[in-house]
Amino acid sequence: MKKSFTLRILDWVERNGNKLPDPAILFLFLMVTIWVVSAVLAPISFAELDPRTGSPIAVQNLLTGSRLADFLSNMVTVFINFAPLGVVLVAMLGVGVAEHSGYINVALKKLLGVTPRFLLTPMLILVAIISHTAVDAGYVLVIPLGGVIFYAAGRHPLAGIAAAFAGVSGGFSANFVPSSLDPLLQSFTQTAAHITDPNVLVNPLNNYYFTTASTLLIVSLGWFLTDKVIEPRLKGTEIDGDEADMPVMQEVTSRDTRAFWAANIATLLAVVGLVFWAMPADSPLRDADGALSSFTAPLMKSIVPLIFLLTALPGVVFGFVSGAFKSTKDLIKTMSKAMNGMAYYIVMAFFCALFIDAFAKSNIGALIAVKGAAALQAWALPGQFTIIGIVFLTGFVNLFVGSASAKWALISPIFVPMLMNLGISPDLTQAAYRVGDSSTNIITPLLPYFPLVVVYAQRYVKSSGIGTLVSLMLPYSITFILVWTLFLLAYWALGLPLGLQATYTYP
Repeated sequence: MKKSFTLRILDWVERNGNKLPDPAILFLFLMVTIWVVSAVLAPISFAELDPRTGSPIAVQNLLTGSRLADFLSNMVTVFINFAPLGVVLVAMLGVGVAEHSGYINVALKKLLGVTPRFLLTPMLILVAIISHTAVDAGYVLVIPLGGVIFYAAGRHPLAGIAAAFAGVSGGFSANFVPSSLDPLLQSFTQTAAHITDPNVLVNPLNNYYFTTASTLLIVSLGWFLTDKVIEPRLKGTEIDGDEADMPVMQEVTSRDTRAFWAANIATLLAVVGLVFWAMPADSPLRDADGALSSFTAPLMKSIVPLIFLLTALPGVVFGFVSGAFKSTKDLIKTMSKAMNGMAYYIVMAFFCALFIDAFAKSNIGALIAVKGAAALQAWALPGQFTIIGIVFLTGFVNLFVGSASAKWALISPIFVPMLMNLGISPDLTQAAYRVGDSSTNIITPLLPYFPLVVVYAQRYVKSSGIGTLVSLMLPYSITFILVWTLFLLAYWALGLPLGLQATYTYP
């Protein structure tokens, strides 16, 4: 049967993307390219001001003797400080215990027994979206679980990974549970608004109603794309991963059931204990202002250790009660086995960390962001078209600057005052930024967790590479940015509330 034009395009993206060098070598080539480009651009004087310093933005030459010496002397530090590395390895220690003890196998068996097959996709995407509340938990828990669940249900595991990735990262700003990102973005928005009006106050939940409504949109779009576009395209993709790494749905014995509930009770007691520890106003898990959800709160800083503990605990209890663990040696073997599977990721992370560090130090990403914002400002488009421009400019810049806060720190001092002068509120400007920031996360290899998702895919299809993942995620990315933008414009036209104490107009 002749393939549609869309499928041929996606096949072309995958085929040519996978012709690129191994991702680790690709990051090495990109780093050297950044060195050369920085040397070319460094002598050029740019008129645009860097909002962070107030001085003209300047590209830093990374090929000077001092910069190369700095690169060599800080190479180890850059690698070990690569944020996803510690998150992934620590969390995977706990996940490894839960998986290899048999706990996850039994949990999936019971889950599949009560969840209709056709609802697996929306449930997975919804869980992926909610995982934003726990910072980066979705990348190390939900995305690999998506592959496991789909494989166990007889569906293609790459479709499960794609659906989960779309929810965790593509729908990053769609959530009905407030997260630490809300006050972080609000702080930059309010600071930028004060350039025009020092009396403007922005509520940290100024986009809450919009992000809540966006949850339904992203789940619906992701459900349709996964079941009607992604999974049918994967029918011809052979699953050839190592059988030892595949989830096997073994028969659940009565002893397994007892162990499963013992593990759940132990985990529940641990969660209750954590809640009681966090409840008092003077709890050591709160920040200096008594908040639990701020970036400085010890609870938020402890998310990764908590993932480790709350996945290892049920695995340990299940292992000993079911008889899978005879001694503590068996427990340590499960952790070692989990680390064996991370060897390739560690190699990729080394080169990825060096590239991202070089890109940040060169200031090239900041230059792209500021020049794009200045160009949009110069066009002086009407309000609605400017909002669309912000969404698409943010989506483009996101391909080069992954951090949501870093991008907003760069472009909010331009966008927020500019739109205030057009009568558009900081709340609406921030909502537009969040749509663009989310939609292209899933197609940029510069996302720090992108290499990890490639590793998840290789567990099932050995030939998976950057091209495979980009071709899987491109339909989500394009659909999200187009439909979500139209959704924002319709939301605005209907006058639906954006969030707490939020407005569409200024003043």
